[in-house]
Amino acid sequence: MTNEGESQDDLLDAVGPAFARLRRRTTQVPVEPPVERKDLNRNLVLNIIDEAEKEMSVGAVAEALSIDPSVASRMVGDCISHGYLLRAPSQADGRRAVLQLTEAGYALRDRFRSQQRQAFEYITRDWPEAERRELARLIVKYADSAAKATSG
Repeated sequence: MTNEGESQDDLLDAVGPAFARLRRRTTQVPVEPPVERKDLNRNLVLNIIDEAEKEMSVGAVAEALSIDPSVASRMVGDCISHGYLLRAPSQADGRRAVLQLTEAGYALRDRFRSQQRQAFEYITRDWPEAERRELARLIVKYADSAAKATSG
């Protein structure tokens, strides 16, 4: 929690712990349909592939998530076995397999987005509308800046 008299350094130091609390608490908010534990990993994988500006392989997913390739392989394998992703030949190099969302994958991605919006609206339900919109605008701006800061 932040206080009016808090210094700028104290406020900026509180950002990291706030992100950690946000991640934990947001998944506990009542949404329909409820978020399942496996959905968190599937959401990460589907969004990385959906938002990619280049072809994505399992190795590229591992790199994007900064995880071991074997962990990425299990996450991708789960999405493939449930019909959310498929492997297809690369347009650039037919010997390579790349990942693509299926119709079911796009539907699941859309369900995640709906759940996230529901959570945002639930958490900020008592806020003035102008503050809700400003926070939404700043979150999108922050995400866009993070993407620019980490792109090649």
